[in-house]
Amino acid sequence: MFCVFFSNMFKINCEMKDLNAKGVIMKAFDQFRVKSCIDFKPWDAEEYYIEIQKLDGCWSYVGRFFANGQNLSIGAGCDNLATVEHEILHALGFYHEQSRYDRDDYVQIALENVITGHENNFIKVGSNESITHGVPYDYMSVMHYSKDAFTNGNGSTIITTDPQFQQVIGQKLGMSPRDAEELNLLYNCSKYLQFKTNWNCAVHTAANFNVTCLFIPEDQKKGYFIHTSTASGQEGDTTQLKSDIMRPGRKCNVQCLQFYYFHTGNESDKLNIWIREFQDQQDTTGTLRCMGQLTGPPTSHWKIHHVSLDATELFQVVFEVQKGAGSSTGGFSIDDINLSETECPHLTWQVDDFENLLNTSDWGTRMYSPRQYSREGYAYRVAVILYQTYFGMFLQLLSGEYDDQLEWPCLQKQITFQLLDQSSNMQLQMSKQMSFTTNENDMTSNGILIWNNPRENGTRLFTESNELFNYLSILYQIDLTPLVNGTTLPCPQVRQHGAHLPTNMSESPCVPR
Repeated sequence: MFCVFFSNMFKINCEMKDLNAKGVIMKAFDQFRVKSCIDFKPWDAEEYYIEIQKLDGCWSYVGRFFANGQNLSIGAGCDNLATVEHEILHALGFYHEQSRYDRDDYVQIALENVITGHENNFIKVGSNESITHGVPYDYMSVMHYSKDAFTNGNGSTIITTDPQFQQVIGQKLGMSPRDAEELNLLYNCSKYLQFKTNWNCAVHTAANFNVTCLFIPEDQKKGYFIHTSTASGQEGDTTQLKSDIMRPGRKCNVQCLQFYYFHTGNESDKLNIWIREFQDQQDTTGTLRCMGQLTGPPTSHWKIHHVSLDATELFQVVFEVQKGAGSSTGGFSIDDINLSETECPHLTWQVDDFENLLNTSDWGTRMYSPRQYSREGYAYRVAVILYQTYFGMFLQLLSGEYDDQLEWPCLQKQITFQLLDQSSNMQLQMSKQMSFTTNENDMTSNGILIWNNPRENGTRLFTESNELFNYLSILYQIDLTPLVNGTTLPCPQVRQHGAHLPTNMSESPCVPR
């Protein structure tokens, strides 16, 4: 449901002191970059722009309404991704989904259950004022009210024609696939990610090194993956999977490569990830640069993996499977490759057979990730507590080898948990995200600031591997200090996310050549 276009400039009001909200706004901008061609830039004296403020409630005008700054409010309690996306979509021209002129075929509005004076929130927008671009009504839209929106307590205000969606409307995950489709149609975007690419296989071997490359057409529901066998051939034989040549579009030269892999070969087999960079369109050779490597024991499940890239010019991604020294009855399989101009996650923790663990584990069972280090050097681990029908997540701040070099207390840091939707296309994913930011008011029951050095205030514990740690409760991932008086974050630094990386990369085949 649409109104008029809006300029993509924004200004965060200097009086807005809610750092967590500012960080969530930055994450929402990233979602628009991933799922559409919409990008946002800080205001630079343009006539039309959005001024984001912390006013009363969560609200926005629909479409371009005022010159010289148009207010968009992210008030108290509005600092979650779905709400911020909802208000930005209003500014970009979206009405509420239940305001569509064809809504009576999909929902019934029970005005008798609406709080007196709020009936205008359920008015339909006529077909002479809005368009749908032929996109079907979407119960999953982030623009849809929940069943009890503005209820006076006498019952639901919205009843879905299809009862199975009654508990679905009003979801708080984020933009749905149809929301993204509508946005791309409205702004004439490509329906693909920022990097639309095809993949080509090339075999470099003197023997019979078997490779199978299978791709799924868009109009088929049956899926395929790419598999390279290392069961035949000689040590050192390689197969490469190459993308098309692409060009970065953002000022920050940071990209994230996400894919799933399944390793069934020998533990000495390797999957190398390269980028080949080209100086210009006349450069047909390019320069290879290694960005990561996977090796080690075979896997029992498909594993998600992220590789941070930092291409600045024309480039292509190259996956290279190299046969190792030992015998093999399998190889490497790759699936669901996505490339975006966003920062990779700082930690990815995959828990296999999670639903079964949740349902069968004792109430209160705890699971812990290995110890991790943030970019600045703070040590932490992720914890999951299982309650059979639901679960909780938190982080523990651990003592680490850099504690005496760090700034304490650890404030103005934001941590975001994301429960990943496993749709193969990033544009279609609706992942659950939750963010919070460390501040000076987070105290224990004894009045101790929980973001102090855990060596001084923490509780001693031994892990199963007999490592001694101290821990507090929760930690961060992103430093939001630049947002205290500014409106943007600096470009992130590229992080290595390789699994089982060789200790000496110069001895690995995955070196520049």
